[in-house]
Amino acid sequence: MSNPSMTEHLAHRAVERTVAGRRAEYEREMTRIVESTFAIIERTGTLDPSMREILAEAGLSTQTFYRYFTSKDELMLALLDEGRRRLLASLQRRMQRSTVPAEQLRAWIQGVLAQASDTGAAARTRPWVTSEQRLSELFPEEQQASVDLLIGLLDEPIRSLRDVPSKKSTGPDVGDDVAHGAAIMVYRLAFATLRSHLAAGTRPSAGETEDLVGFCLRGANP
Repeated sequence: MSNPSMTEHLAHRAVERTVAGRRAEYEREMTRIVESTFAIIERTGTLDPSMREILAEAGLSTQTFYRYFTSKDELMLALLDEGRRRLLASLQRRMQRSTVPAEQLRAWIQGVLAQASDTGAAARTRPWVTSEQRLSELFPEEQQASVDLLIGLLDEPIRSLRDVPSKKSTGPDVGDDVAHGAAIMVYRLAFATLRSHLAAGTRPSAGETEDLVGFCLRGANP
């Protein structure tokens, strides 16, 4: 095949520039829709903002909205995914500050409860945590995927606490099942505590957080 002519090369470059420009524009518009919806949810405390509210907040048209999302439910899925990524990144940063399994578990629990300790974080988190059952009914697979990723952060520290070899080197066994079961229990206890504080508009005290950490450590490392 012959090399493209200079004219063909310049035409291809012009097309690539146009596509790149439109991609950047589309990403900006999608981000505006997502961030605007997050802002409404934080401000109103409800997971059901109207299309009119979303478009007014974003300053975009209905046509623009449907360029990216087939429905409001699809937008909610995007929000669920983005919220999950933000919380996972926050917890990972906290856990990476230590290589000690007990401290990593402590950091995970503190990170979860921090969602109720800070006023801004509580306002952002409250609608999602208190509507967990509804999200599970609307988007069962996606919601469970979010839960599994959060629990997954606990698997390795708890395996280490229970002296179970990493499954990366040994493959899954009964010890892995027990460690994963302990991780699930830590998740349930931490999120139940978070949910109760968000619903009541209260903050977990340092003593309560330490009591929960101690309880979970004793359970994870019998």
